[in-house]
Amino acid sequence: MIAHEFVTRDGTGLLVRGTGPRDAPATLVLVHAWTQDHTEWDPILPWLPREARVLRYDHRGHGGSAPATGGTATVAQLADDLAELVAAAVPAGQLVLAGHSMGGMTVMALAERHPELVAERVAGVAFIATSCADLDRVTLGLGGAAGRVAARVDKALGRRLARYGKDSIPLPPALAGPALRWLAFGDRAARADVRAMSRQVLRAHPNSVAGFRDSMSQHDRRAALATLRDKPAVIMAGDRDRLTPLSHARAIAAELPHAEFVCYPGAGHELTYERAYSVARRLSDLVRPVLAAGAAAGTRPRSLATPASR
Repeated sequence: MIAHEFVTRDGTGLLVRGTGPRDAPATLVLVHAWTQDHTEWDPILPWLPREARVLRYDHRGHGGSAPATGGTATVAQLADDLAELVAAAVPAGQLVLAGHSMGGMTVMALAERHPELVAERVAGVAFIATSCADLDRVTLGLGGAAGRVAARVDKALGRRLARYGKDSIPLPPALAGPALRWLAFGDRAARADVRAMSRQVLRAHPNSVAGFRDSMSQHDRRAALATLRDKPAVIMAGDRDRLTPLSHARAIAAELPHAEFVCYPGAGHELTYERAYSVARRLSDLVRPVLAAGAAAGTRPRSLATPASR
């Protein structure tokens, strides 16, 4: 596994990890969730095609990447970061993009802000436990008055995080596990998976996390999905997801009527842990036809000289 730092145009360093042949005809780009990092994809890696290149990275403000500087903790900025990274690290070949939660929103924003890149190079997309709009209405699975209170508490937590300057999220490790198990996982969550997610959350930068939470509450990219309508796509969701409920996955499916729709009974938000093999198999199903086409042609499509304009 090769790890390096990629520096964006505004000087933000992003931790990047790549595996597989650099000249592969297909690169699978894995885009992680809010408060998590590239290690959330660890459980699926063993089942992905070895012939494909796999690129993972940490968003600004997450994991081993630098914090988001003032005004850059937005989903739109993440899309620009992804466009820059792809142009530098994968200048040729076809792309399959898989986004979990905020990562899926990043892919939607990429389609909105960089449609030429998506049209020319993206050969498939996967949306995992994510949303195209209305995250400000999420009630954490609680109904009635309890749901309204949950929404207010969620916003208050974001404001509290914004008051912390640096280092890590001020959540005691003893509380992180139980809270995250309830919030992010479905039935029968494995202790090791909850611990892995807890470590990721505790590595995230509080100011960045708060900024991204505000940005996600304003996220509405239903129109942007039209750019992806003719691409092979899969939408995956758990029916116990409190953070991006099943109805949000169905809203994406309404915009992408030809996409495969997969609902996992008993699963929550953390499908890369809870349903790792199935997620990997469906990502592989997107990648393998691109690999086969590239091998048959013996060539790769030309690369874009620069990321699409902002």
